[in-house]
Amino acid sequence: MILSKPKTTQIHRYINPAHYQQYKTLGLAKPRKGNQKHQHFTRRQRRDIPFVNNVKEVEDPDKALSLFHDYLQNGFRHDYPSYSALVYKLARSRRFEAVETVLGYLQDFNVRCRDTLFIALFEHYGKVGLVAKAIRLFNEMTGFNCIRTLQSFNALLNVLVDNDRLFDAKQLFDRSSEMGFRLNSVPFNILIKGWLKKGEWYQAGKVFDEMLERKVEPSVVTYNSLIGYLCRNGELGKAKGLFKDMIKKGKRPNAVTYALLMEGLCSMGEYKEAKKMLFDMEYRGCKPKNLNFGVLMNDLGKKGKIEEAKLLLLEMKKRRFRPDVVIYNILINHLCKEGKVAEAYKTLFEMQIGGCEANAATYRMLADGFCQVGEFEEGLKVLNAMLEMEKRKMALDSDGWEALVRCCCSEHRGAGSVLLCESLIRHNLVVASLNTGRGPAPGSCFWEEMD
Repeated sequence: MILSKPKTTQIHRYINPAHYQQYKTLGLAKPRKGNQKHQHFTRRQRRDIPFVNNVKEVEDPDKALSLFHDYLQNGFRHDYPSYSALVYKLARSRRFEAVETVLGYLQDFNVRCRDTLFIALFEHYGKVGLVAKAIRLFNEMTGFNCIRTLQSFNALLNVLVDNDRLFDAKQLFDRSSEMGFRLNSVPFNILIKGWLKKGEWYQAGKVFDEMLERKVEPSVVTYNSLIGYLCRNGELGKAKGLFKDMIKKGKRPNAVTYALLMEGLCSMGEYKEAKKMLFDMEYRGCKPKNLNFGVLMNDLGKKGKIEEAKLLLLEMKKRRFRPDVVIYNILINHLCKEGKVAEAYKTLFEMQIGGCEANAATYRMLADGFCQVGEFEEGLKVLNAMLEMEKRKMALDSDGWEALVRCCCSEHRGAGSVLLCESLIRHNLVVASLNTGRGPAPGSCFWEEMD
């Protein structure tokens, strides 16, 4: 078993219902009525800045840079909003050398910066593995007339964790006091997330222990991370124990908490008990959300119980829940996998009539579904719908197009396939990675924990 380690941490006492421990949370005392002092902050109406408006409309980062210099030559004095708009544009395009040049301008002209700029840069650096640049920038923040905040600290910590630099993250974490930060639950949650991602339950438990020792109150996110890990690893009993402890300590579970437990129950074949949780959560004052129904619908779809999944959709509507695109995509995905593509296509119209717009994943699954059953003319109709979607800047990712092209352009396909393949090529939608050797990647449409 993954979790059966010889060493134990305090968290094991919380997941064992027979050994609950009490701990007191240190919340801030609420001021008495009548003694409350309200601070009123007035924000100036932000004036339109021509350069900022123009640079947002420019797609090409080189044009954005040219525009910056054109304004400068015409006597325009750039201030922080101008620099930040340009940096965001360059960072999104991964023009990091140009980013550093603009950052140099900020220092040269002693422009007062906000930490939000650096937080965004940490995230962009992290996405491409430039962790050293993110660390250096964090260390140099004060040189940009900017104070390092707990938010920027957490942003860098998250970059380190996401890039599998757990020990570096712990070193940064341990320096928090000397930096003057009083930690809340967020940095602890980041470390717990990192250790659990690596399957290190014991290390995650140590971080949880440290939370309690430092009198930091675990949040719903803390519990969700731990409960989710236990459920994914078949430790449903322990997950339930932690859930009970969560309630006992006064933390109200949210829809994600219940979705994680429901998913764990479904994975153990306990669909009925999972569905019962919809009513349990309402009884406890937590209104179900689409993601809770999505867990149930996905489980039914995986078991081939399409008719029951359709009944669940009707039940949602009767209970005045409005299904979103994720719910419909789950149903469409499983209909296509069952070869019921015509019915999936009908579901597309039903969702649109109901006021729910399809997204890229919807069209991708339908086009791929029609290709798999050899109905290429219908696939071409979906392609045309996707092209309209493309005009509205709802493009598929490269994996999506690769799946379509590989499916449609197989040498063993018929004339309809050739027509569909030619249409893809004519509209310049063939991706560069066509010959990477990877197989089709059907659209994923499952919910993700955002807390």
